[in-house]
Amino acid sequence: MKIALMDSGIGLLPAAAAVRAMRPDVDLVLSSDPDGMPWGPRTSEDLTRRALAVARAAAAHAPAALIVGCNTATVHALPALRAALEPHIPVIGTVPAVKPAAVGGGKIAIWATPATTGSPYQRGLIRDFADGAEVTEVPCPGLADAVEHGDADAVRRAVAAAAALTPVDVRAVVLGCTHYELVADVIRDALHRTEHPPVVLHGSAGAVAAQALRRIGVAADPAAAPTGGLTVLLSGRTGELPPAALGYTEGRLLGAATAAH
Repeated sequence: MKIALMDSGIGLLPAAAAVRAMRPDVDLVLSSDPDGMPWGPRTSEDLTRRALAVARAAAAHAPAALIVGCNTATVHALPALRAALEPHIPVIGTVPAVKPAAVGGGKIAIWATPATTGSPYQRGLIRDFADGAEVTEVPCPGLADAVEHGDADAVRRAVAAAAALTPVDVRAVVLGCTHYELVADVIRDALHRTEHPPVVLHGSAGAVAAQALRRIGVAADPAAAPTGGLTVLLSGRTGELPPAALGYTEGRLLGAATAAH
C-alpha cells in the first residue's frame, strides 16, 4: 500500500507524518519541486503546470492516493490534478481547518500567507464555515519561506509579527498554510498570554491523512508493523529528505522510520 504527497517544498511533512502515525506500514512517496519553488508568487496557470509535473512524477510510482499537501496548490490546481489523475488515483486537497476552529463561536484567527489573507477563497471559507465566530485574518509574510529554509531566527521574527496582529482574546488559531504546522510549538509559545486560556491551534494534517485512508478504503491502524518505506522525489528526481526537513520533528520521524526499515 502506497500513498503519495506533493507540495512545492516541505509543507507536505505534517500530513506525511500523520499518515505514518495512522498506518506505519504504508509506503510514502514525497514529491516536491525545489527547482520551481516557491509556488505562491506564480500565476495560477504556471503554478498548475508545476503542480501537474510534480503530481505526475508521484503518479509514476503507482500510489493508491495523492495528497496535495499545500493550501496554495489546492486552491489553484486541484481541479486540474483531479482531471489528470482521477478516478485511477484519488486526489485529496488541503483546506484550512476553519470549520472545526469556529465550532462554538467566539473569536478565532486565521494565519495565512499574504496572498491568501483576504482572498476570495479564504473569505469564502469564512462565509461558509465560520458562522457565529468573530474572525481575524492575520497575514504572515515570510513565515513559510523561513520554515522552508529552516531559519529559526526568521521563523521567530515572523511568528512574533503575526502574534502582534492577533487579538489577545482569540480562543483558536487556524494554521492556513501547511508549513506553519511544522513550527506549531513556536506559534503556541508566541500566543501564550497568562491572563487568557491557552490558544488552540487547528492544522489540517490529521484530517487530510484520515481522508486519504477513507478514500482508499483503509482503516487507521497505528499498531501496524512499521514496515513503510519512503521515496523522495525532487522535481521528479529521486533524492533524499532535504536538510531543512530534518530540523523538524516530522522530518526526523520520517527519516528515522525509513532508516530503521
